[in-house]
Amino acid sequence: MKTHFTDEKKHILDDGQLIEGRNPVLEAFRAGRPVEKLYILDRCQDGPLVSIRREAKKHDSVVRYVDKERLDQLSPTGRHQGVIAKVAAYEYAAVADILERARQRGEAPFVILLDNIEDPHNLGAIIRSANLVGAHGIIIPENRSVGLTQAVARTSAGAINYTPVAKVVNLTRTMEELKKAGLWFVCADAGGNSMYELELTGAVGLVVGGEGRGVSRLVSKACDFHAAIPVCGEIASLNSSVAAAVLAYEILRQRRSVKG
Repeated sequence: MKTHFTDEKKHILDDGQLIEGRNPVLEAFRAGRPVEKLYILDRCQDGPLVSIRREAKKHDSVVRYVDKERLDQLSPTGRHQGVIAKVAAYEYAAVADILERARQRGEAPFVILLDNIEDPHNLGAIIRSANLVGAHGIIIPENRSVGLTQAVARTSAGAINYTPVAKVVNLTRTMEELKKAGLWFVCADAGGNSMYELELTGAVGLVVGGEGRGVSRLVSKACDFHAAIPVCGEIASLNSSVAAAVLAYEILRQRRSVKG
């Protein structure tokens, strides 16, 4: 049965014009993103910068050799590490594209859905973790979420070039449509069952909320199970990006166990 994701927002662009930092810039080249212009520290023979210059030549990118003062002027953060790339803005994927990615890999879909994640560093870190655990994509709501900004791209350490992110109008409605496509959902919830007691295999969607408001009531209600991460310390909970990573790796462990 073909499922139509009526609430997804296609072809939305966020401000992602500048990428700074050696690893993010190098990953952008390797992922095939069109780099319109490269600003790089003049006369620097540092290994990573030499590799970036080589990639720029290979992709026929315009290169501007500048001094540190010019890079400082261009950099939004001052952490450019000697290189800044001007690229096309990031484009959101479609939810159907994420499912197609799983189909092409011959794998059961593994999707991470985020609710109320408004800190760009948390979103960037989750994108990075999603790539490392083999998740097929991330879904965020149009509201109650930071978009694919420069800070997100920088924190993802290049993973944003490989892991698709879809934006939808209504997260709960999208979950219902994904259920028709065979997915079930587990919500990160300190009040749920231990993640070690749950079977987290098959076509799964991991739902994670922000540190402040957490997962909204309707999204939580739409989940099939609620998973808690066992803790031994005195504080109440983990950072949302860390919690997402811990649960995602437990899902990866169980998926690999089934394959084995």
